[in-house]
Amino acid sequence: MSSYAAHIATVQARFDQALAATHYEAVLVYAGQPRVAFLDDNPAPYKVNPLFKYWIPVTDSPKSAIYYEPGRKPVVFLFQARDFWHAPVSVPAAEWQEHVELVVIDDLQKLTSYLGDKLAKAAFIGEDFAEPVASWQVAARNPQALLDHLHYHRAAKTTWEIENLRVANLRAATAHLAARDAFWAGKSELEIHAAYLAAINARETELPYNSIVGLNEHGAILHYDVYETEAPAASRSFLIDAGATYRGYCADITRTYARESGLFADLVSAMDAAQQQLLTEIKPGVNYYDLHISQHLKVAGLLSDFDIVRGNPEDIYAQGFTIAFFPHGLGHFIGLQVHDVGGFLQNDRGELYPRDERHPFLRLLRPIEPQQVFTIEPGLYIIDQLLEAHVGEQAFNWQRIDELRPFGGVRIEDSIVVGTDSNENLTRDAFAKLED
Repeated sequence: MSSYAAHIATVQARFDQALAATHYEAVLVYAGQPRVAFLDDNPAPYKVNPLFKYWIPVTDSPKSAIYYEPGRKPVVFLFQARDFWHAPVSVPAAEWQEHVELVVIDDLQKLTSYLGDKLAKAAFIGEDFAEPVASWQVAARNPQALLDHLHYHRAAKTTWEIENLRVANLRAATAHLAARDAFWAGKSELEIHAAYLAAINARETELPYNSIVGLNEHGAILHYDVYETEAPAASRSFLIDAGATYRGYCADITRTYARESGLFADLVSAMDAAQQQLLTEIKPGVNYYDLHISQHLKVAGLLSDFDIVRGNPEDIYAQGFTIAFFPHGLGHFIGLQVHDVGGFLQNDRGELYPRDERHPFLRLLRPIEPQQVFTIEPGLYIIDQLLEAHVGEQAFNWQRIDELRPFGGVRIEDSIVVGTDSNENLTRDAFAKLED
């Protein structure tokens, strides 16, 4: 059995269980369609429903849908518009077509006519902001119980999914190396971004998220995506958080570089070592929250070692000082989405882990299990807005903070596949393959 055949069998089994648990006879997964801007007819870039591409690796065919009834072959309604304004969607022959009943349509009325009375018995999953979808008579629209059941179980990735994630990481690592070289060459943020896209022949809309390409102080802006068109007079540091996709699966990689040796370069090396040390703590049964706390203690150690905050690591963390330098969560599930869902689910019945007030931005609280894939992305930044609360704090070495401010910050991010006995680092394996 091929890895895709095993994957779609798993997806069917998970939908069977979810439908049985929530008492729906069938499901209709709508791929979605582009939205237009307010008072305009220009559509925003289309993003497919992740539960649609969970079934089949088709990401660019809006208005398509999948109807699935347990015990029967899934029916894929592939929308191919008769339209002389736009290029037709190209869907080449592929293995997935052997596992579904494929129905090509050019009008959504053909879908409703084909399904007839079955439509009213199906739970609808997807966006329904446009007609005629908004008026379809279905059993339910995006029922939370059904979504929770599906989201909880898709945290465990199939072999086929992990294969796709490997390729996505290889593509992203290829682009990262091109961006790094553009930084060494003194290019502007926009030029670095262009080098990233060119390295993998990609358009911006094909990336899983807006790339963060920050030189110097911009590395301290967590979601910076402005892209200055002129190179700075002094290009001191470079933080890039950027990904790629393959068959709808996402890579998310962050690396930080210092142009010259010295304090910031040493901090980047120390953060990389701390992150790699944390990776050794990832084991089934460990709670991801505990990893987050362990990384905060490691950041506290860096703050102490680099004389940024005076004191021992335990006291620095206990006093809440690390949050001023490391305010975001350690990482998140990744797969069909960059921030894959289900990180707070205790079980497939929708019960949630309570958010921690001290660490509200952590996206993942579940215990670690085999076949989970998540990111590990610690950081340390000089963010003036967060430091304002500590003005006058004698434990803070403000002179050292001033020395680091022109460099922005450091973040290192890898994606990890959890194994029973050992883990796979998708990101570092991709870089190693390219740099051998």
